[in-house]
Formats: sequence, structure tokens, C-alpha cells
Amino acid sequence: MTDDTPHEDPYPDSKHATSAMLKAYAHPLRRRIAKVLVGRTYARAADIAAELDLPANGVSFHLRVLANAGLIEEAPERARDRRDRVWTAVEGAWSIGSPARPVEDEMLGGALMSALAEDHFDMVRRVLEWVPEYVTGRDPEPHGTFSQHNLRLNSAEYAAMEKRIHEAIKEVTDAHDADDPDTRTWTLDIIGADDMI
Repeated sequence: MTDDTPHEDPYPDSKHATSAMLKAYAHPLRRRIAKVLVGRTYARAADIAAELDLPANGVSFHLRVLANAGLIEEAPERARDRRDRVWTAVEGAWSIGSPARPVEDEMLGGALMSALAEDHFDMVRRVLEWVPEYVTGRDPEPHGTFSQHNLRLNSAEYAAMEKRIHEAIKEVTDAHDADDPDTRTWTLDIIGADDMI
């Protein structure tokens, strides 16, 4: 039996992922490049290559793939001259798919979700390795968090809560001073699951 009820899009303001976006972002090096770019706000291929200890021409190739997929864009106002290419992340969120806007390519969507899950597991491992340093007081600086909440909500309430979380994240990042020397790049994974899956 199928559910013919129209589904409300839980992320109406997000861009719907194209196959090009899924393919580009499924590549682990491109996700690393995108993360460096977000951390720097603006960067040249040489800057990213130096940070990742990679050849600049390889990074340039991956930057073009990300740009062709619509995930990053050039920032010509930051360039020193016409030959200088400075890149920045495209503003706004994008979603892989939902019942309201199904994924274009199920295999690519699944591959990207698996890759993002591996990134998530890697982050959890890093936090767990660091936590003893923090809870014993050897490292007083917070570098990660782990929290879990068990909530009794219906689907609409959960969607509303998630929307408020995303709005709060946008508000905080929009208010951030990009020139603050204490800025670090934080990865925040929010994952939720109900007791039906």
C-alpha cells in the first residue's frame, strides 16, 4: 500500500541536488576542498593545495568540477588580476532529496549518503579520541561536543524543530566576524532517527 498523501518539502528554501552536485560532492577530496574553502571563505587553488599538501593543478581540476556542479563559484572581486581565480562556496543549503523532491539518481544519492556517513563516523572517532583530554582537564579548550536528546515529537514538530536549528545556525554564521583571529572551522552533524527505522 502506497501513501498518496502529498508530502510537504521539509527544506523548501534549499536547492534540490542535481546529479552533477551528487557526483561532485561524493568524491572525498572534493568534500575536503569544499571544507577548506568554507573555512577560508575565499581561496585560490594554491592556498587550498598548500593546506591539503596536494599539487595545485589537481586542486584546480576539482575546483572546476565543484564549480560546474554549482557548489562553488568564482569571486572575481577578490582577484588580483584577470588570470587570478579566487573561489567561494555558493550560499545556501542544498538537499539530496525528499518525498516532495525525489533524488534524480538513486545510486548517486546513496553513494553520497554513504560518503557523508563515513565523514560523520570519522568526526565521531576524532571527538572520542579527544574527549579524555577535555574531561580530565588536560585540554581546557573545547574542540568538539557530543550530545544526545530523546524527544517525544510528531513528524511536524520534529520538522519545525529542525527548521529552527537551521535558522539559528544561519543567524550565528551571518553574525560572525570573518576577521576574528580565533575563528576555527567547525563541523556540525545533526542526525536524528525515530523509533520506526
